[in-house]
Amino acid sequence: MTEQFGAFIASELYCPKCKRAQPVRERMLLVLPSGELHEYLCVGCGGSLGKRTVSAAKVVPPPAAARPPASQRRLLR
Repeated sequence: MTEQFGAFIASELYCPKCKRAQPVRERMLLVLPSGELHEYLCVGCGGSLGKRTVSAAKVVPPPAAARPPASQRRLLR
């Protein structure tokens, strides 16, 4: 099955202190080797409403056909 959503970001979440759905701010907590940890904060009271982990993007080298041949590459000195 194919992935339908590349990234899912909440704009509103239910806040138990405010007793209703509130807009949220996203704050980055940690940068990890596997990705980043973000926290959702209520705009009304500032309470923490949840966390989200963003996976690190995989770095894929360009295909060999896209790179110039070794004889045409310049060396920087």
